Amino acid sequence: MNAGKPEEHPAVPALADVLISEVGPRDGLQSVAATMPTADKLRWIDALAAAGLREIEVGSFVPAHLLPQLADTAEVVRHARGHGGLTVMALVPNQRGAQAALRAGVHKLTVPLSASEAHSLANVRKTREAMVDEVAAIARLRAEAAPRVRLEVGLSTAFGCTLQGAVAEDDVIRLAEACVRAGVDEVGLSDTTGMANPAQVRRLFIRLRAAIGGHAGAAHMHNTRGLGLANCLAAFDVGVRTFDASLGGLGGCPYAPGASGNVVTEDLVFMFEAMGVSTGIDITRLLAARQPLAAGLPGEPIYGMTAEAGLPKGFVQGNPRV
Repeated sequence: MNAGKPEEHPAVPALADVLISEVGPRDGLQSVAATMPTADKLRWIDALAAAGLREIEVGSFVPAHLLPQLADTAEVVRHARGHGGLTVMALVPNQRGAQAALRAGVHKLTVPLSASEAHSLANVRKTREAMVDEVAAIARLRAEAAPRVRLEVGLSTAFGCTLQGAVAEDDVIRLAEACVRAGVDEVGLSDTTGMANPAQVRRLFIRLRAAIGGHAGAAHMHNTRGLGLANCLAAFDVGVRTFDASLGGLGGCPYAPGASGNVVTEDLVFMFEAMGVSTGIDITRLLAARQPLAAGLPGEPIYGMTAEAGLPKGFVQGNPRV
């Protein structure tokens, strides 16, 4: 592979009905105080890839003094590119981050844009309109430097904000449409603060798909109030087929107080597979991937009901229990 000339990858792996995008190596690790050693990160990503994950957000390109936990992202990207068929994704908040990510050889860029003005100012110190302009600049950079790299925006605090409170759904849709005009491939919705409920998720994703069609992207849900899986299922019911999740439920948002707890990858995979919805992920190997995570972050709590309870007696992956 040539760094800076990433290969194109399919959005959903063959024989899978949904794409599970693992965000733990970025969203998870940025939210804990400890820094996982690089060697442990690489072992963890190897285990995730071996389990069949086909998209992993491996880090973010932000100044090291802001997120020292992710200072080695370029090295992690180069390692992850060695896994054939894996889409290597990184978060970039601005053009400088996008340039660094493209140099490292990512396959996909994701840009955070908050639907809440208060959260946007706290998270990236820019207004929402200024971030749309930044997205447009990143899209131009991508088009010139690496047109095969995909570009997505995750609309954070789309379902509510701990700083601002309610977020108008019209604002969410307006920003999504602006991002598509700016040149992005996908716009997903993020429950950054864990405030969403299934009825709200259905309603907003229906509006998103009506507004931007095939540009509608992933559901990124948190389990802060125990509704993570229910919200994922609500999104699935209205046509969403890409879901972010974090192994062991690691992570949250450091700029949204109290917003702990990403959806647990293992529980999400089990839910879909038990329904007969193929994820392309070997759940036994996925559970085993908790070991390098725990080894790299000794003492850090990790979560998951499936890991605690074990697989049901007689459970066979690919044989729905309905």
